[in-house]
Amino acid sequence: MKGLAFELECVTVPIAALLPVRPPRVSVKDSQKYQQIRASVIEVGLVEPPVISRIPGNTQNFLLLDGHIRIDILKDLGRSEVECLISTDDEAFTFNKRISRLSAIQENAMVLKAVARGVSREKIARALGLRTDSIQRKIRLLTGICPEVVSLLKDQMCSRAIFEIFKRMKPMRQIEAAELMIATNNFSVGYATALLAGTPVSELVGETKPKVVKGVKPEVMARLEKELARLQQAMTGLQDTYGKEHLQLTVIKGYLAKLLGNPRVVRYLLQHRPEYLEEFQAIGEIVSFTDKAA
Repeated sequence: MKGLAFELECVTVPIAALLPVRPPRVSVKDSQKYQQIRASVIEVGLVEPPVISRIPGNTQNFLLLDGHIRIDILKDLGRSEVECLISTDDEAFTFNKRISRLSAIQENAMVLKAVARGVSREKIARALGLRTDSIQRKIRLLTGICPEVVSLLKDQMCSRAIFEIFKRMKPMRQIEAAELMIATNNFSVGYATALLAGTPVSELVGETKPKVVKGVKPEVMARLEKELARLQQAMTGLQDTYGKEHLQLTVIKGYLAKLLGNPRVVRYLLQHRPEYLEEFQAIGEIVSFTDKAA
């Protein structure tokens, strides 16, 4: 059984005692991310404590593993101390590897929940470092999007522009387009625009005349619609076999991970089949078979 990755209690340490594991980038203060984090710190304080680790033989300083931007902001605000989480693992990449970014739909749910609890739009805007009209757009993000599409795309990193494109489609076509994007693992605005261009007029909202796309002739549009329809049928036919193969690969990956957790097996492979060990480790580190294939 592995030990705890963190000490049980947070500690308050002087900011001057923190040694960053990487130098700060000069341009970071000009980024939107920096400004949003700064606005959040000013409005609601630190939501997530920085992560540090102890330095063997040095009781005066700590390694700063995660939270470099937050610490930089606190320095600019004149703070001298900060409450930190102490890690027993000094590898900084571990934390960034496990960061989960909010999807547009998850962000929308978060904003709606805050509004429902009585938080003003102005306060949310200040906390996120955004303008009030941007919060209004976030609130209206899913207006006109059918619930099935919300469920399909809730965990996908789609830009807000994609939902604006989907709003021009009727519900059934929205579902078909979302399924195609998932099947091809393509959530780009360009692909969503192509799906819109290939959508028959009868499946568009408020459209009564043939679509006109600049630089594309009507006959080309008709061929595109047929090709997209064929693509959707082909993707549907592949889903059954893909599901079975994905399950088999997942089982194999789990079995290899179990083998690599046995020191005797690892020692044997290292001594007799190092090339196998390297490949097994690579398979064990695969997060998504779809991403690996891409």
